[in-house]
Amino acid sequence: MNKTRIAVLVSGGGTNLQAILDAQGSIIHSGEVVLVVSNQENAYALIRAENKGVKTAVITKKAYKERFEEELIRVLKENDIGLIVLAGFLSILSEDFTRRFDHRIINIHPSLIPSFCGAGYYGLRVHEAALRKGVKITGATVHFVNEIPDGGEIILQKAVEVKDGDTPEILQRRVMEEAEWVILPQAVEMIASKILKA
Repeated sequence: MNKTRIAVLVSGGGTNLQAILDAQGSIIHSGEVVLVVSNQENAYALIRAENKGVKTAVITKKAYKERFEEELIRVLKENDIGLIVLAGFLSILSEDFTRRFDHRIINIHPSLIPSFCGAGYYGLRVHEAALRKGVKITGATVHFVNEIPDGGEIILQKAVEVKDGDTPEILQRRVMEEAEWVILPQAVEMIASKILKA
C-alpha cells in the first residue's frame, strides 16, 4: 500500500515523536515516518529515531545561518516528504516555507488554542501560564502551521483537567499522556490519509 512519507521535525527529547513511532501500524496506517530532522545536534529524539531505524538529519541555524530553511527544504524534497510534523520543534518557520508546504505541516501545542499560544508560549511556559491564570481545563491542540505561531486552523483538540496541587511539570506530563500522545497520532493519520487521496 502507498503511504504518505512523513518527516518529523524535533529539537529535544522527542516524546511526541515516540508517540508517533509507536502508533505506526496501529493508529497510523496511511503514513510512515521516513525522516527525523533536528535543529539541535544532541537532541535525544535522534536516538529515538535511530532505535526505530528511521533516517535522521541535523540542520542547525548555527551551521547554515540564513540558508537554514533552504537546507531544510532540500532535505525534505530529497526524501520525497508529503507531510511534515513539528513535534517540539523550537524554530519559527517563515511564511515562504509554510506557504511552500501549505496544509502539509502540522504542529502539536500543549494548550487549547487560542489560550496560552503564540510567540513565546512553548514547553513549560504554557503550563506555568495556565496555572497562573487558574484555568480548570487545559489540553492540547493539533493544528496546521502557517506563518503565525500557533495560528493555523485547528485539526484536533483534547481537554485535560487541571488538578489542585498541580505544578507545571505535573501538568505538562498529564497533558502529554492524556492529550498530546493521543491526538497527535490521530491527526497524523487523518492528514496522511487525505494527502494519499488528493
